[in-house]
Amino acid sequence: MSDGHRPSTQDARLEGVFGSPLNELHERAVRPGASPALVRALELRVFLALAEAQVVRVRDRVHAAMAPDAELDLLSSDALRFDAEWLEAALAARSGYRTALDKLLAAMPPPAVGPPTTGPLRSAAVSSSLPPVPAGAGCGAAVRGG
Repeated sequence: MSDGHRPSTQDARLEGVFGSPLNELHERAVRPGASPALVRALELRVFLALAEAQVVRVRDRVHAAMAPDAELDLLSSDALRFDAEWLEAALAARSGYRTALDKLLAAMPPPAVGPPTTGPLRSAAVSSSLPPVPAGAGCGAAVRGG
């Protein structure tokens, strides 16, 4: 399975944030003018998916070694120590990629919301709390003293 199609725990979240299924997001990411946030999020997703696959692989290997019906003569404390170190590294990588993805998604601007096309807000004017500019007062008026 290629890394781009390997599942990750954040797939549903990415689909929700970017509003399309993962396969469409991958297609959008390679088009000219693709959102840099989308491209980076999908890159992080690939790294996350690989780290999660490593966690699962080590977990399953440890479970198999420790299974009640496993051959005791094959049990090795050295192999288990190595697996513990590998698991620690894979979990740290997973945590780092999740944190990076969280930060990226938090830094993204909210989705563009266009004006309503129907209803009472359709023709609402934009208001400001600033006072109106007096007639004839341009940017240079304050510099010229008048």
